[in-house]
Amino acid sequence: MEVNPPKQEHLLALKVMRLTKPTLFTNIPVTCEEKDLPGDLFNQLMRDDPSTVNGAEILMLGEMLTLPQNFGNIFLGETFSSYISVHNDSNQVVKDILVKADLQTSSQRLNLSASNSAVAELKPDCCIDDVIHHEVKEIGTHILVCAVSYTTQGGEKMYFRKFFKFQVLKPLDVKTKFYNAETDEVFLEAQIQNITTSPMFMEKVSLEPSIMYNVAELNSVNQAGECVTTFGSRAYLQPMDTRQYLYCLKPKKEFAEKAGIIKGVTVIGKLDIVWKTNLGERGRLQTSQLQRMAPGYGDVRLSLEAIPDTVNLEEPFHITCKITNCSSERTMDLVLEMCNTNSIHWCGISGRQLGKLHPSSSLCLALTLLSSVQGLQSVSGLRLTDTFLKRTYEYDDIAQVCVVSSAIKVES
Repeated sequence: MEVNPPKQEHLLALKVMRLTKPTLFTNIPVTCEEKDLPGDLFNQLMRDDPSTVNGAEILMLGEMLTLPQNFGNIFLGETFSSYISVHNDSNQVVKDILVKADLQTSSQRLNLSASNSAVAELKPDCCIDDVIHHEVKEIGTHILVCAVSYTTQGGEKMYFRKFFKFQVLKPLDVKTKFYNAETDEVFLEAQIQNITTSPMFMEKVSLEPSIMYNVAELNSVNQAGECVTTFGSRAYLQPMDTRQYLYCLKPKKEFAEKAGIIKGVTVIGKLDIVWKTNLGERGRLQTSQLQRMAPGYGDVRLSLEAIPDTVNLEEPFHITCKITNCSSERTMDLVLEMCNTNSIHWCGISGRQLGKLHPSSSLCLALTLLSSVQGLQSVSGLRLTDTFLKRTYEYDDIAQVCVVSSAIKVES
């Protein structure tokens, strides 16, 4: 009968603990009215409880801190910290101790050890300690692999390792919407939802634009000379609450003059989100490059550079139009026609030559018109004809103006 030799026990012991900040101790208040049978007994017990706040015993939140009782949740963007200790439980001196910590994710394996050099010797009841840190950048299953190798007094090389599996959860749900303006401006609406179980302090939510744009945040208002956030004085985001952030991106001057370049730009930038939870644990997320659907302007684009909001009835007013050749290869020879509508009447010569317009170039045109009907009126009736291809482009409802009676004074 074959007998297997007993499994040799290791001389070293490995302990791994996650480093997290403590939490505020909470107690469940039990009280009753004085006319009830216990009388003042419950209230007196709460007053004598050292974990309660003097004068506010019925509040669940106390002044004491408690150490973490379990591994807890780890969220994307947070920093994972762990304490690794190797202790010599034997009465022998152990030599050439090497402790290695790796983090295995779904896509890569990372070495988290502060030092890859071996410790010459470890005496009995002594230990080797190490603290590792890692900013979590992937969701899903993570495995912390801790391996220990050493040499006994008899020269035998020993090796063992332990595995610690944990899940990385998603802390925020980010949704974006793009709005393309006629003036080449792009408005970005970002909806950020807290999908954790605890409140978050939103320290910073900013947009880092691409090289072709400048960004302006529209999340504050000017009150009495001070910039005040639209979210109020409290920047906390409760669990499952959603907050909307708005940004305006304008093309830089060197790119705004090149219509063909701006027309095809889809990459806008990326969001940088920084938050804090509980006792100040910091988390940070950066989205991937946000992309929009590039607007299609066709061969010729007509946009408004200037137009009044309110005009007087039957009095001429001026607008400035910008005509852009969006083609990257073809020169156009344009003719402008102005067609009157039921309410809008153009002043000037219709059918005039605008001359040649080279690829990706533009020209500004001042036009005069008047309205014969009060109310909100649409500016329509412009026609551009390319004499080379005999192709006509129609532009209706390019803007709206409020027409009021001339008896009402229009503020300039």
